[in-house]
Amino acid sequence: MDLVDGMRVFVSAVETGSFAGAARRVGITPKLASKYMAELEARMGTQLLHRTTRRLGLTPAGERLMAQAPAWLGLLDEMTADLRDAQRGLSGTIRVSAAVTHGELVVAPLLRRFRADHPDLVIDLRLSDRFVDLVADGVDLALRIGHLEASSLIARKLGTMSLLAVASPGYLDRHGHPETPGDLADHLCICDTNMRGDGSWPLRDGKQEHRVRVTGGFQVNNARIARDLAVRDEGIALCPDYVVRDDLAEGRLVRVLPRFHGPCLNMHAVYLPQRRLPRRTRTLLEFLVKSFAEAKGPAAGF
Repeated sequence: MDLVDGMRVFVSAVETGSFAGAARRVGITPKLASKYMAELEARMGTQLLHRTTRRLGLTPAGERLMAQAPAWLGLLDEMTADLRDAQRGLSGTIRVSAAVTHGELVVAPLLRRFRADHPDLVIDLRLSDRFVDLVADGVDLALRIGHLEASSLIARKLGTMSLLAVASPGYLDRHGHPETPGDLADHLCICDTNMRGDGSWPLRDGKQEHRVRVTGGFQVNNARIARDLAVRDEGIALCPDYVVRDDLAEGRLVRVLPRFHGPCLNMHAVYLPQRRLPRRTRTLLEFLVKSFAEAKGPAAGF
């Protein structure tokens, strides 16, 4: 018996509650699983499991081994995968979560660039404006914008983004240019309902914040739609900089109250607190960190 096989049977038996379940997981017969378990106990010189007709229970020695064995097997698997990947390149699947608009405009182009250098990888990109449960949804890496709640997740900061007040030249020609944040109350504003709060726009000029309650003919829950409406002269929108950067550069939109900006939000990549990330996930994470740093913002140049 290989020691690794015995350890896999032991961990699987504890996690599934039976040798039959362990055998299915490891891919051997129940008889062979029981044999491996007996040989492992002989090799360790102590009993690891209590066996009854209904269930398996851990002995004190088994509890000590179970506290370390899953991590040991996981590390062994990761080292084996790293060596294999080093020989043939990155392979397997990376499951990535991101917000819908940010995923469409920024994350997807970056992942396309990354995969161009690693054609054996499968990128499973999942877009949702909710914070997904990494364990329940099987996500390897989640990109999140905004405040991070306290959790056991590991977070790596990628950059920041700002919300900018913008409008089309056509709208401003007809309705005039606001000169102070308070003037926004007299304008048609496109409200993004994803913004939490009381319906006011928080605008900052240095350290001072001005909160202005705005109204208008459109309420939407998507920053890209807010941008589209603003381009079509429907009002003033408060949009993430990565959504409107090209429009500002090409004149389809202009900054309103350019001395002011909305909240600056941090963006992080978060992942589960494993002993060691798989090489493919580590490589993607470092690529993202480098790409955002080179762009000096979440979208510049993408």
